Amino acid sequence: MKSLRRLSRAALLGQAPRRDGLPDAIEHVAQVHRAHHPRAELGVLRRAYVLAESSHRGQMRKSGDPYITHPLAVTLLLAQLGAETTTLTASLLHDTVEDTDVTLEQVRKEFGEEVGYLVDGVTKLEKVDHGAAAEPETFRKMLVATGSDVRVMSIKLADRLHNMRTLGVMRPEKQVRIAKVTRDVLIPLAERLGVQAVKSELEDLTFAILHPEEHALARELISEHAREPDPLTGVATSVRRLLREADIAAQVLIRPRHTVSVHRLRLKRGDLGPCDFARLLILVEEDADCYAVLGELHTCFTPLVAEFKDFIAAPKFNLYRSLHTAIADDEGRVAEVLVRTRQMHRVAEAGVIALGDPHRASASAPAPAPEQAGEGEGTGEHGGPGWLSRLLEWQSHATDTETFWTELHDELAQDGEITVYCASPGAAPASGGGPLALPAGATCVDAAYARYGDAAHRCIGVRVNGRLTALSTVLRDGDAVQLFMEPAAGAVPSGPSPEWLEHARTPAARIAIRQWLAAHPPAPEQEPATPGPGEAGVDAADVWLADDVPPGSVRRGAAAGESRTDGGVRTARRGECGMAAGAGDGTASVVAEDPHAAVRLAGCCTPVPPDSVTGFAVRGGTVTVHRDSCHSVTRMTSTGRRPVPVRWEQGASGCRVTLRAEALGRTHLLADLTEIIAAQGATVVSAEVEPPREQRVLHTYTLQLPDAAGLPALMRAMRRVPGVYDVTRAARPVPAR
Repeated sequence: MKSLRRLSRAALLGQAPRRDGLPDAIEHVAQVHRAHHPRAELGVLRRAYVLAESSHRGQMRKSGDPYITHPLAVTLLLAQLGAETTTLTASLLHDTVEDTDVTLEQVRKEFGEEVGYLVDGVTKLEKVDHGAAAEPETFRKMLVATGSDVRVMSIKLADRLHNMRTLGVMRPEKQVRIAKVTRDVLIPLAERLGVQAVKSELEDLTFAILHPEEHALARELISEHAREPDPLTGVATSVRRLLREADIAAQVLIRPRHTVSVHRLRLKRGDLGPCDFARLLILVEEDADCYAVLGELHTCFTPLVAEFKDFIAAPKFNLYRSLHTAIADDEGRVAEVLVRTRQMHRVAEAGVIALGDPHRASASAPAPAPEQAGEGEGTGEHGGPGWLSRLLEWQSHATDTETFWTELHDELAQDGEITVYCASPGAAPASGGGPLALPAGATCVDAAYARYGDAAHRCIGVRVNGRLTALSTVLRDGDAVQLFMEPAAGAVPSGPSPEWLEHARTPAARIAIRQWLAAHPPAPEQEPATPGPGEAGVDAADVWLADDVPPGSVRRGAAAGESRTDGGVRTARRGECGMAAGAGDGTASVVAEDPHAAVRLAGCCTPVPPDSVTGFAVRGGTVTVHRDSCHSVTRMTSTGRRPVPVRWEQGASGCRVTLRAEALGRTHLLADLTEIIAAQGATVVSAEVEPPREQRVLHTYTLQLPDAAGLPALMRAMRRVPGVYDVTRAARPVPAR
């Protein structure tokens, strides 16, 4: 505050130049800036200040201070956080285009395209032109500009922090409105950009306005604690001595918690202890020193293992890196400890402000046009962080202001970020693989829309870490995700169900699903037409069945007069006896030792040439033939049953086999499968479709093949049907109906 008062006095006295050419008003800003950037060129700051001061001359803030004190204060905040010269130049000019006669073209001409881009990014839209939508659309404009250069948001955060510091002169209702927007939008943005110093102060300022009683209680607790000796002083002394003896160069500081942090800790733990009002901060030079410090602490103190977190090996999505632990000394005093390098500490405090724009490929690269922001995936082609890429993508589809403003609040309310590795089964990695950044709590539905956009309407299932699961499954960091997509083929996709909205956590998914549902209202349910007399039986390619009929509803197969109410379906080919799968009299010939013995193929494993087979005599002298790998062979052999030698008759070709197709439920699945079966020359003897369970269905077909040698090709063709993830030979018979 002393620095700000000095700026205010200098502004009132005018811009008397010093011998170094700098006006008194920006002398302190220049000193702070040179502390971070010793070789910084200050001439451009002088020119920017001269233009800003002359443009704002005569304008006053509601506090009574000259208006120029505001851009000066914002610039000082950014200088203290280590911002580079271009950011400070734009900060001095950030209100000129909005509040004075200076034009954007003038700024660009005098200070270059980069400064002009930043000034334009933070310039508000006029209420005259946008009415009530001015504030939301201004934030949209800033976010789009931030997509190309995050320094736009750095200036906005510093601007809001100074305005919040001086908000007391506003009417109470206006204070509340500004504080709510700060809490819901700007504080989460400060967190995502890693600007913890700004975030913490903004939290305390908004907390005081929106929750004055809780704020007063927290401040009173802090004041009471300050009246007593801090027990962490003794712990810090012990830690300093320990590290000195271990020959580790380190600075040990006591870092007080800010007001909101104390309030949150009180809600979490109830009564606060004397060591709960601050943490120890240990600063070292190298990454390896962090782990050396950790080893000494955990060796010589009692560590609280549950409190240990390694954000160096696994940094947070906002660039934060540090070791967190908690230790107890011999007197039972528990201290939370942060261990980091000085560079880590600088980034932890100032985030992208200290780093300029860490996501840009090159500091000299020209900023892309705002309309290009949001393209790409992961960090985005513009080089921004993953959360920003997602935000820019969905905002382009949120055409109305209310949807954008609502979804922005929901997006920023997500705490944390995860990375999953997403690909389509069988697809080349370049076609849909690679890491995908999502907010914590995202589901498979969110992953589908983040990866494929509107094409995710065709998503019919998902496999997570190799296991099939529901689309509603919440993903965890590091999960491997395979998305199953309905074939495009020019057809209209079955599309998302309304339940998907319940599982979507990201605005991109919610907006896309709502737009689909609005454009494709559900058709009224109709009873299927009753087949005519001549339609009782049909060939395999003509079998019809709705795969999405829920359990308990009536489903009809193609066999005449056949209906069931348990959700399963059986279909029989015209001209066949309607036998169930595995009934056992396929056309492939098997001969036994006894030429007079009746031989039949077992329904539990439906052997076909050239399977290795074994026979067993059953009642009546009949020999039942099993595949050697069948579990029935093992069971009967273990009970002492004597196998009967059997072999395929030379020249045997045709056979009957039962196949099970496991798939993700979708419309037209049965039609697609039976079409493939017919194309391979097989005939459907019977078919069974179990009711869907967690979006999965099981189709069981008993097929007559003209040649057993075609079985492998048939199974491969069935596996290629979209949604089918496995085709196997049946392991047990399908009961006869």
